[in-house]
Amino acid sequence: QVQLVESGGGLVQAGGSLRLSCVGSGRTFSTYAVGWFRQAPGKEREFVASISQSGGQIYYADSVKGRGTISRDNAKNTVYLQMNSLRLEDTAVYCCAARSRYSSGYVSPSDYVYWGQGTQVTVSS
Repeated sequence: QVQLVESGGGLVQAGGSLRLSCVGSGRTFSTYAVGWFRQAPGKEREFVASISQSGGQIYYADSVKGRGTISRDNAKNTVYLQMNSLRLEDTAVYCCAARSRYSSGYVSPSDYVYWGQGTQVTVSS
């Protein structure tokens, strides 16, 4: 139904910022809620942020509240994740995902069915 491609990751110093992009293919992108997840080495995948179809509902993990901002531009088929004040523990592969139309939750990976390939974020001291 939709294919997702992330970009914007890279190597940044602690305290720096990155803006990640998630571009969806197809005309149905605006019908999906989209979430950002990350997975660090040796750890399980965790929720970062999510946004509803029209952007009216937004959720953040406690670990990124005050530092992360999720937004979307449906005209561009794109969801963004702005990350500021990056910390070493933010180092991970960041993936975006489109939520299942049969799900109502926003924070569990099991609520999402279409996943991008991920983009690496590395924070150095």
